[in-house]
Formats: sequence, C-alpha cells, structure tokens
Amino acid sequence: MFDPTDLYRLGEELPELTDPVLLYHFDGFVDAGGAGRLAFGHLLDELEHRVVATFDVDRLLDYRSRRPIMTFDTDRWVEAETSQLAVHLVHDTTGTPFLLMTGPEPDREWELFIQAVGQVADRLGVGKMVTVHGIPMAIPHTRPLGLTAHATRPELISGQNSSFGRVQVPGSVAAMLEFRLGAEGRDMLGYAVHVPHYLAQAEYPQAAVAALEAVTKGTGLVFPTNGLRGAAEKTTAEIEEQIQGSAELSTAITGLEQQYDAFAEGALQENLMAETTPMPTGDELAAQFERFLAERDETES
Repeated sequence: MFDPTDLYRLGEELPELTDPVLLYHFDGFVDAGGAGRLAFGHLLDELEHRVVATFDVDRLLDYRSRRPIMTFDTDRWVEAETSQLAVHLVHDTTGTPFLLMTGPEPDREWELFIQAVGQVADRLGVGKMVTVHGIPMAIPHTRPLGLTAHATRPELISGQNSSFGRVQVPGSVAAMLEFRLGAEGRDMLGYAVHVPHYLAQAEYPQAAVAALEAVTKGTGLVFPTNGLRGAAEKTTAEIEEQIQGSAELSTAITGLEQQYDAFAEGALQENLMAETTPMPTGDELAAQFERFLAERDETES
C-alpha cells in the first residue's frame, strides 16, 4: 500500500499554530483572469513568508505535458526551471498567521496527494481551508464582479446566492480536496470569481482583488491590496481606451450590460451564459482584446 507520508517533507522548525486558515491554489486548472494565481502570488510578493512543507513534484507531475524551460548558451545547458509545490507560513497585515499552499496542480496520484495534504493540515493544526479561482462568465467588466461560493457546510457561506443549479464539470485537485476532506468533516470553502469571458485569457487584477476580498470576508484575514487595486485601475483604463476606439466592441459591451442588468433585475430567467442580443462571440471578443493586450505589451517593452 502506498504511504502518503512519502509525498511530503515537513520543515525542521514547525510553527505552533492555533486553528490557522490554509489558503490554496494550484496552477493548471481553469483560472479566468488569473484570479487565484494573481491573488496568492501577490500575497507572497507583499508579505514575509517561509516554507514549512514541500511536496514531491517529481512524483506528482507529468514532465512530458509540462516540460520545464531550459536555457542553452552556446555549447552547454546553463539553467533549468524547477517547480515547487509548497506550504508557506505567512502573516497578514495584522500579524495573524496563516498558511498558503501554491504550486502546479498534480497530474497523478490525486487521492494519495489529498491524503498527504490532510496529514500536513493535521500536523499544522489547520482549522479551515480556502481556495479561489476565476471562471469565465457572460458579464461586462463595467459591472461589479460576482462570485460563486461553495463549502462543505452551509454555515460557512450563509447569505451568498449561487448562479448555478446542478451541473457536471471536469474535476480538479482543488475541487477534489474540498470533496474528499470535507467528507472527513473538515471545514472547506472556495470562491469562484466571475470574470468577463472576453478577458478570461488575460491577467485581470480586479478578479484577484475580488478574490482576496472574499477570503477576508470568509476568514477575517486582512491583506495588502493597494498594488493590486492600482493595477486593476490601470487595466480598466486601458480596456476603456480600447473599447472607445472600436464601435463593434462598444456595441458588444452595451449588449452585455443590457443582458446583465436584465438578469440582475430578474427579467431574464436564464443564466448569465445566455445570448439574448446579437453580439460577437466570447472568442471573437477575446481575440480582439488579446490583440490589444499584445500591442500594449509590445509598446511597454
């Protein structure tokens, strides 16, 4: 029988914590606008942290589907990227300690990995686990971002409505963690930020801000967000500039606004993925914005 303890290593000096929150996000699954990646990457950039546990990525990853970038210089290999899937000890702006698990989503041994995470959580005394990511929705960027909350107990997300009924979707390690560990009686919750579908492939800092605000509401942790908010304002201004220069985009956004407002007022009975007005498809809108973002990057470089 395989042993989950073989999948991780704990640090030599483990902190003594009381019911800390463990935030987690894995790269590789749907994350529209980079909501989860930007949010938790921002926390690691802004807050002091240290690694307290690592997982064996050599066993968990399929390198043929995620080939690491290597650098060849003249006549030899001089550098190779390495991946890390780790748990970090972090303190929020009030000094409250919490844990943050980030890294690539495992390709294999999901069930064993989940058992390993459960053991690490037990050793560190985790009281609650929270994840965030972005999902593409037919909404305009000119309206407040919504989110779908989910949890292992209704009390953890009381008062929050869902835009979905019963649906089947491809699984992820993050979702499987919530499902399996929740069945053991652990408190698990997550937030899926609704990101405009035409911005799903771009970095959308406003989605990361919404994600961190949701985590604060659900956990009481307080995070620095000024940098993200500044990036969000800049991105919004650039998007508006692009829209003003295109009658087609302007018409499409207006259509999305009308559809969203009708849905919010209850006049539209279908979900936000419904197409109620003639407009470019999500792919067509995304293509136009991708060209805009590429041109912007070329200008800034």
